[in-house]
Amino acid sequence: MDCGIVFQNHLTNERRVITILVIITPLLTPITTNTSPPPWDILSSDNFAGKLTTASSSVESTATDFGHITKILPSAVLNPSSIQDITELIKLSFDSQPSFPLAARGHGHSHRGQAAAKDGVVINMRSMVNLDRGIKVSRTGLYADVDSAWLWIEVLNKTLELGLTPVSWTDYLYLTVGGTLSNGGISGQTFRYGPQISNVLEMDVITGKGEIATCSKHMNADLFYAALGGLGQFGIITRARIKLELAPKRAKWLRFLYTDFSEFTRDQERLISETNGLNFVEGSVLLDHGPPDNWRSTYYPPTDHLRIVSMVKEHRVIYCLEVVKYYDETSQHSVNQVRTQYTQLYKYY
Repeated sequence: MDCGIVFQNHLTNERRVITILVIITPLLTPITTNTSPPPWDILSSDNFAGKLTTASSSVESTATDFGHITKILPSAVLNPSSIQDITELIKLSFDSQPSFPLAARGHGHSHRGQAAAKDGVVINMRSMVNLDRGIKVSRTGLYADVDSAWLWIEVLNKTLELGLTPVSWTDYLYLTVGGTLSNGGISGQTFRYGPQISNVLEMDVITGKGEIATCSKHMNADLFYAALGGLGQFGIITRARIKLELAPKRAKWLRFLYTDFSEFTRDQERLISETNGLNFVEGSVLLDHGPPDNWRSTYYPPTDHLRIVSMVKEHRVIYCLEVVKYYDETSQHSVNQVRTQYTQLYKYY
């Protein structure tokens, strides 16, 4: 992958007003929800022997998530070895009076306890992963059937073996398929290909009654659209048929730095509106806060670090556009022309 970085530096003092409002959750101290003894007797069931645990280490590990804002303790954690384990647990909850809370947890990257189950059971979806199975790739159909507990990085490694890749990504690939499809799945590709939930052909979903339903836009469409981006409130996704495309041969990767917010947003809007233009466009902010490399310095050439640090120190806020254009051996010349065009057309320097 080719990469580069260019700068835009002019900015008067009057224009250096920050126009972004960052909303910070006022809850600086984690909220802790204490658990109580479960009002249901499932621990003695042979169906869950060795899979359902109340061990404090397991319960504690699922009580918090990536956000570290809440701490919600379940009564137990299920480590299923099959989809049947999940359906039986859901049926048991559905038939209980009252029912008990259930939540599916992938890699724990929610922010405010979305994968928590107060006084209930958290289902550890990753316990079902078997890298020897769980994905079937169709090169002719350009799709992959994937178990929802797989990480996107695992999906990528498998599809690349056939020269294919999912159409739409998240920026961070160590997330589960079911987790991102339950939220949306956005990245710098979304402007062109749509979010991940727009690139799903079919799913298997366990409903609130413990029934497994296959759904798509043509079959059980209400469930299909409800489960996609539904935050797990309409069922647990267990399989997804994901759109694939031919993997790009090469990518031209550039970052443009700005000190002027208006020019930053103007150029970003212009870039995403171009037909057949870039394959990835994403904006970010570099702040003069914390250590000099808090802006993910590994993403930038070492030769530019001192210049970036100097800009951040001087202006306090720097705006970055990250852009990517796919190409191959036959389009090497044209992609270089595109790079020259962008650096001349936009006020990057």
